[in-house]
Amino acid sequence: MEKHSAVPCFINGVLMKRKKRKKIQRIEFQKEQALEFIKSEKGRPIFTWIFQIAVALALAAVVAIFFFQSIVMQESSMEPTIETGQRFFVNKLVYKFTSPQRGDIIAFTKDGSDDAPIHIKRVIGLPGETIEIRDGLIYIDGEEYEEDGDLPQITNPGLAENGVKLGSEEYFVLGDNRNNSEDSRFAEVQNVDKKYIEGKVWFCIYPADKIGFVRQ
Repeated sequence: MEKHSAVPCFINGVLMKRKKRKKIQRIEFQKEQALEFIKSEKGRPIFTWIFQIAVALALAAVVAIFFFQSIVMQESSMEPTIETGQRFFVNKLVYKFTSPQRGDIIAFTKDGSDDAPIHIKRVIGLPGETIEIRDGLIYIDGEEYEEDGDLPQITNPGLAENGVKLGSEEYFVLGDNRNNSEDSRFAEVQNVDKKYIEGKVWFCIYPADKIGFVRQ
């Protein structure tokens, strides 16, 4: 009985080895065919095209991870320019080479901590300037600032009532929803230090009907 039972095991072993050998041979054959196709006149441009796409996608992924950040507008302080729930890409690279300009819409934190909420506001005052708000109007270094767009007149000047002098790395920011915005007029925010600026609000990715570059 033992001799008879050993025969099927031996046969199964032989069959398994043959199957494995055939599988290896098939893989090697497919590799050779693939290499021949890549080297051929038809295959070379196709392989080059696929390779270029793969490199482009890899670079895009690296750029997205290191140079852009996705954020959601959690407040109504920028309405009607930006509505609550909109999602954006923030360009984290741009301010490594340039400084924020007047009118830029920026993302920043109050203290730079990892768990600090990110706020979105518009830059009004630049380093070294004095910002004053009186009679609902904004004055920069004593001159009235004329804004683009139909924004509401400011009813609460806050800290800017008596003038706010900006330091060498500080920015004065306001929300476009001027009378419903916690911004540089108030002690909770005050002036924004450049080192706490996450980047420039750059591209809207949600909702679908608003996808596109952000108009500053």
